[in-house]
Amino acid sequence: MSFRTSPGPPASPPSATGHVEDVSPGSGALPPRAWYASSDARSLSLNGRWDFRLSPTADAEDDSFAAEGYEPGGWAEVQVPGHWVLQGHGSPAYTNHLYPFPVDPPRVPTENPTGDHLRRFDLPPDWPADGGTVLRFDGVESCARVWLNGTDLGDFKGSRLPHEFAVGHLLRPGGNVLAVRVHQWSAGSYLEDQDQWWLPGIFRDVTLLHRPPGGALDFFVHAAYDHRQGLGTLRVDSDVDGRVLVPALDIEVGTGTPVTVPVLPWTAETPRLYDGELVTEGERVPLRIGFRTVELHDGLIEVNGRPVLFKGVNRHEWHPQKGRALDPETMLADVLLMKRHNINAVRTSHYPPHPAFLDLCDTYGLWVVDECDLETHGFTEQAWRDNPVDDDRWTPALLDRAARMVERDKNHPSVVLWSLGNEAGTGRGLTAMAEWIRARDGSRLLHYEGDHDCRDTDVYSRMYADHAEVERIGRRQDGGGPKRRRLPFILCEYGHAMGNGPGGIADYQRLFTSYDRLQGGFVWEWIDHGIEDERHGFAYGGDFGEELHDGNFVCDGLLFPDRTPSPGLVEYKKVIEPVRIDGSGPDGTVRVTNGYDFADLSHLAFAWSYQVDGESVESGPLAVPALAPGASAEVELPAPPVDPQDAGAQWTVRAVLAEETAWGPRGHVVAWTQLLVGEPVPPPFAPSAAPVLGERVVTLGPGTFDARTGALLAVGGVEVTGPRLDVWRAPTDNDNGAHWQPDARHGPLWRALGLHRMQHRLDAVETGDGFLTVRTRVAPAARDLGLGTVYRWSSDGTRLRLTVSVVPEGRWTLPLPRLGVRLGLAGSADRVSWLGGGPGEGYPDTRSACVNGRWESTVDAMQTPYVRPQENGARPGVRRAEIGGLRIEGDPAFWFTARRWTTEQLDAAEHRADLRPGDTVWVNLDHGQQGIGSQSCGPGALPRYQLRAATAEFSFVFSEIPD
Repeated sequence: MSFRTSPGPPASPPSATGHVEDVSPGSGALPPRAWYASSDARSLSLNGRWDFRLSPTADAEDDSFAAEGYEPGGWAEVQVPGHWVLQGHGSPAYTNHLYPFPVDPPRVPTENPTGDHLRRFDLPPDWPADGGTVLRFDGVESCARVWLNGTDLGDFKGSRLPHEFAVGHLLRPGGNVLAVRVHQWSAGSYLEDQDQWWLPGIFRDVTLLHRPPGGALDFFVHAAYDHRQGLGTLRVDSDVDGRVLVPALDIEVGTGTPVTVPVLPWTAETPRLYDGELVTEGERVPLRIGFRTVELHDGLIEVNGRPVLFKGVNRHEWHPQKGRALDPETMLADVLLMKRHNINAVRTSHYPPHPAFLDLCDTYGLWVVDECDLETHGFTEQAWRDNPVDDDRWTPALLDRAARMVERDKNHPSVVLWSLGNEAGTGRGLTAMAEWIRARDGSRLLHYEGDHDCRDTDVYSRMYADHAEVERIGRRQDGGGPKRRRLPFILCEYGHAMGNGPGGIADYQRLFTSYDRLQGGFVWEWIDHGIEDERHGFAYGGDFGEELHDGNFVCDGLLFPDRTPSPGLVEYKKVIEPVRIDGSGPDGTVRVTNGYDFADLSHLAFAWSYQVDGESVESGPLAVPALAPGASAEVELPAPPVDPQDAGAQWTVRAVLAEETAWGPRGHVVAWTQLLVGEPVPPPFAPSAAPVLGERVVTLGPGTFDARTGALLAVGGVEVTGPRLDVWRAPTDNDNGAHWQPDARHGPLWRALGLHRMQHRLDAVETGDGFLTVRTRVAPAARDLGLGTVYRWSSDGTRLRLTVSVVPEGRWTLPLPRLGVRLGLAGSADRVSWLGGGPGEGYPDTRSACVNGRWESTVDAMQTPYVRPQENGARPGVRRAEIGGLRIEGDPAFWFTARRWTTEQLDAAEHRADLRPGDTVWVNLDHGQQGIGSQSCGPGALPRYQLRAATAEFSFVFSEIPD
């Protein structure tokens, strides 16, 4: 059988282990071709339980296991697809970019875990005897050698790429034995230094494909769209002559023949696919055709004549039990979650995904940046010396990887950019890849972030540029050569979603929508790569005894490992919502703007509701025209249904799906806004009671205080510990920052300053003028700075009011983690209700998605389960909260947090399982919080979100909730 010629010279047959360190892509495999899920030709899945033997080195066992008649007595079993280290054989290891072996390309360690796999199978009784059969591997990490019925078929590298072998002449009706030897380390490992777990194994499908005489070999579906005339031009090039049928378009033409007809175009917003068939003499192959044209026009990426704005994510393949061995249900779950959170684009970091995922992107509508299986990041440790991408010996392997990506995925309309790889430096090999891809497929644009001069690429791409730099780029004031300044810009990675965060993405989005050159970006990344683990809940780097590791840097996703959306994903959904609703509550109108690139608003229904004190008093539909992309309309709200009892009354306007779609139910919220009718007023309070001094206690209204220290002991019948000033929070991953930015890592700097061990000096307890006044100084040991803090208590007879005044002393150069008070309540406190932002957490630069309303929860449910415990769970803009029999009202509104462990215990925990509930519920009432940022691998919180030490005053009113 003959397929399209692959770039690069053929490799020589392997020796017993010489292929492991050979820089060539391998030997014996057929040239790459288009992937398709099914045809009328037969196929046989070889997935399932395989016999397995693990050896410590590549040559510990000879090849006798591949010989006919070999009996694998005493072998274990593993599931294929799967990784053997996730099935009890060895251990996974995580590094961000460091090679976990000595860098001596192409040599690899003698200690090279090697897994021998055996699979016995019979052909179905009706398996055709004519023609050939292909054995297909969709993904094996990192190097494999294959035998069938004792015959050596060859070897291959390129872990996340397909490889096929012609095996028809070797098959028997029954008793076939497939033997595969997989090496964890190989020369190919130098090209696969992506930020992820090292997980060897046969982790994608293994399939037998019958190839009938006259069957389809390779084919290329060209489906362009002329947006000016509304016409699509289809041409299917095929290695085998045949006919192309598209019944809905009344098309029946020969292969290689173009035909132009009126069509509806494919976009990520309107993913119109036409069902067709490629019919050859021996096979009928289903086609799913999407007409669209991608081009660089006037310095912008345009699809079908319109610029696109990428609202994307980087997606590693991940499952907490199966690693990168994803099943169809998991892939579909990812796509549905993306669509329901307004995400419109995926960068397949940093390798082509399972091909079925791209089918889903075609069907449901996602722009795809398809990235090659190439990263040599570890060579940064030696200033890129010996980097394979600038070494001609490696070029055939690079070209092979480019070809296997392009040929496999070329028929997917969702793929709009090819990416050469990630963090592989620069060099001649990348240029050779770019030249080959352009010659093979001129219908898409080229991306590679490391090409800052844009020598080989069509877009200027960066990762983690801060807001100021992105704005300069938007203004074309970023320097660079004239070619780069003419090109569009995307942030291929930003908003590092590690732990609590990312912060500041709303500020990025404002820049994207302000400057045409900025065509969006891709948040890093989709999902935390935590491994389900009975010891820790979810394990991360270092939990398996790795010699080198990068800790929980592998947990930096918008989803938790179990695919529960994090607050970061909820925030991102709000920030990138495709409909903007602006206005002023007192004015009685809203301005609705269609932010889609292609779709009008006919698929959405709009509704209003009016709330007073967090409760909806009336609601109804809102008539909004089916605006075209980019269009706006002023829409009048009804008259306020009631005269508001407080100035915190508000309108809420929502845009929801009018009907069920392929990805979301009717009523699914796409966009929303809230408009205040007036600013909330603080709770009225008129002091009337005076403190009464007893032998051991002071009473003031419902309050009982320690006479010596002035500490509150109870409010009525509610026992209270504290409150007292608190400035410490368990540092977030973004607080701790990236190691390469030591001067901006607030977490370590706060700790060095001693903010985690503040001492509280009592200076005076005073009663007089109807107040109980407690004067203190809060400061860290060994430092000459502090916070002069005064607690002033008063009562109206039934309630207590606390006014806290804070004055910084000394020279404060760092922002504070938080500023507020912490108090303790009985551990029986469980139910929580509050009026303010919710239902989830929010911080100064992560609160866009918080809906102002009345919310209820349990203390446990208020915790955000980050894989590595850290500051979490604050509800912003809270005016009133109730917990454990205590009502708390704020002036001004405050951040509210409640948890069953102290901040210090949260700070000390390394995994969720380390947190043990105590007999006290600790409540933080914060006047201010430091912003979050994304400095775990990006910029910190913007200055306007930083909590600088400054004179401050804030108040709380406490009262016992009647039974």
